[in-house]
Amino acid sequence: MFLAQSALAIEFDEVRNFEEVFVISASAPSRDMLEVRWKIEDDYYLYNNKFLKFVSGTDGVILGDPVIPPGEIAFDDLLGKEVEKFHHELIVTLPLLSVPAGVEAVQIKARSQGCLENVLCYPPTQQLLIVSIPPELADPGVLSTADPSGPLLIQDDRPALPPEAAFVFESIGYSPDTALVRITAQPGYYLYADKFEFRVVGNDSFTLSEVDLPAGVIKDDPEFGPVAVYYGLVEIPVHLNRPAGPATEISLEAAFQGCRDGDICYPPMSRTVNFQMPAADEATARQVAVLPTANQGSPAMDVPVTEQDKLALLLTRHPARALVAFFIAGLLLAFTPCVLPMLPILSGIIVGQGDRLTTLRAFWLSLIYVLAMAVTYTVAGVLAGLFGQNLQAAFQNPWIISGFVLIFILLALSMFGFYELQLPGRIQTRLAEASNRQQGGQLWGVAVMGFLSALIVGPCVAPPLMAALIVIGSSGDAVLGGAALFSLAMGMGVPLLLFGISAGKLVPKAGAWMDAVKAVFGVGLLGLAIWMLERILPGGLIMLLWGALAIGCGIYLGALERIETGSSGWKRLWKSLGIIFLVAGILEIVGAAAGGDYWLRPLESLRSVTGAATVENRVEFQRVKSVDDLEQALARAGSSGHGLMLDFYADWCVECIRMERNTFPEDEVQKKLDQLMLLQADVTANDEVDQQLMKSFGIIGPPAILFFDRSGEEMKALRLVGYFEAEEFAAHLQQVLTAQ
Repeated sequence: MFLAQSALAIEFDEVRNFEEVFVISASAPSRDMLEVRWKIEDDYYLYNNKFLKFVSGTDGVILGDPVIPPGEIAFDDLLGKEVEKFHHELIVTLPLLSVPAGVEAVQIKARSQGCLENVLCYPPTQQLLIVSIPPELADPGVLSTADPSGPLLIQDDRPALPPEAAFVFESIGYSPDTALVRITAQPGYYLYADKFEFRVVGNDSFTLSEVDLPAGVIKDDPEFGPVAVYYGLVEIPVHLNRPAGPATEISLEAAFQGCRDGDICYPPMSRTVNFQMPAADEATARQVAVLPTANQGSPAMDVPVTEQDKLALLLTRHPARALVAFFIAGLLLAFTPCVLPMLPILSGIIVGQGDRLTTLRAFWLSLIYVLAMAVTYTVAGVLAGLFGQNLQAAFQNPWIISGFVLIFILLALSMFGFYELQLPGRIQTRLAEASNRQQGGQLWGVAVMGFLSALIVGPCVAPPLMAALIVIGSSGDAVLGGAALFSLAMGMGVPLLLFGISAGKLVPKAGAWMDAVKAVFGVGLLGLAIWMLERILPGGLIMLLWGALAIGCGIYLGALERIETGSSGWKRLWKSLGIIFLVAGILEIVGAAAGGDYWLRPLESLRSVTGAATVENRVEFQRVKSVDDLEQALARAGSSGHGLMLDFYADWCVECIRMERNTFPEDEVQKKLDQLMLLQADVTANDEVDQQLMKSFGIIGPPAILFFDRSGEEMKALRLVGYFEAEEFAAHLQQVLTAQ
């Protein structure tokens, strides 16, 4: 019946013998344990079912329950059910509960069943093994229990096994960044879960990242009280940070301690095994160090863990809790300069509906916009995690930004009514139709605006985003990382959704009020256009644009008009606001003419002219462009005995500019920065050299700040991603200086 399933896929005479594709062998590390191994050909698998069993063929030899490692749980189309599969290799530990004196070999009948993937399943097959076992140990006499080199004398005068026989240690390269350690405690022996420590020796490019210790069995131990222990075979995944490159042989050292049940405990011991790690590409090697947790017994436990690493650990270990945390993080990010500019975009879409606007329509328009933004953010993030290419950074091209700015200007002009007043009828009709489509006349137009907003308006990198990219890049789990990114984006979209619904209720439906409201949102769109132009135009020109906009608003509000006697209080209020805008605009223009470049401090440049103290102390960075530039700078820093800070910056990164203007100039921050060599990688161009530099450190985009000790090694646990206030950043710098 099993073979009949393959009739359409493979000829009968092409079916290979079971023994050819499932090659069985066995060995006996001791007289009370066997190891049975199957070497499994590619595309074939054994599976764990009632046929996987062992029978002794030697009189007096009694077998214990086999210790079978966990396999891969998957639905099998051939068998029509979920099964536990074993690919490539299966090692089963088989205890020998009783072996008569004088027996030098045992006969084992191993019964198993396997399949050729998606083609055929073999019937249950029995294979015969004859295994030589070690001779009985001679009476060694009385030995000290502190000497682990030979048999130990225990309380009932039976000789204990030497440590290398009591605890069999081996390891393989399970994946490009994970070693799978197998330690087998012989029957009657156990290992302490909290005594394990691992390190890579002789290869500095491979460093320990995380150790996944399985849960042990709680035992009331005579030495240590209630502790977690392991019996039989234990498999421990050891995750490593490593560079991209070909298959490499490494040496892994493991320290551990174990006992014989009820008798003696061995002293702490260590073993070293050499094995080959598979080749790793850039995506696999692109990792930020995730530090060991307390139950791993690592000496690095007191090193701080970055926010993105904490979130990455939470995401891999507690996905449900992590999705909630990412949603909350999105809510907080919604009030940062990377997301707030989406408010005038959404408001322009809603107000542009005019008389057609209802609360329900405002809700659907807002929802479509937010969902399109969230899906785009998710897809862009997953692609960045898998391929190391930040799609949002690619959209910061001056031509793309200019095109998006033009859309905002067209939307604003349509709200001011300029199409009817100034443009010919044919052009006016086409522009109005295009404008209405973008304003949300159709839901597809709203979705397009959400898509463009996610790619162009908010390209900043924050710790939650970086955490999701770490998970995607290191594990390849795009589903888990994508779910985290979608949850993050939906959290960012909730305030937008609430704003859209409220706008649908508050915006007047008709009359002169509607014209005034549309003009206000038109000004908001023009302000957003200037804000985006900050990424590609010099600061002085931006000040002129803000000044022109403010003066225009002042004139529109009647700053230069005469107030007639008996005018209402509202008219006087608007004129007052108009004068404020007019004065602010004049100050912007004066500041730009005096050489200013920051529109929020238009008179800053005049202070130096008049001799007043300058508030802003600019940090002087040395610019680096390539990996070679950085290596040379690290060499200079090492020779001078200084640590080093590397700041990834871009003109289109809003949070980078905020750090330069608000955080770095503070006195407390300046004092600590003076003790470091300061480098800055300007990745505004996002060219091939910039991308190579970012990939070498697993950076997806700015803002990101890296710290290096005096020996030129990056202190990965102290890496920063995102914006930080001056006080928080100064405290972090103190941590950096202490750790050097």
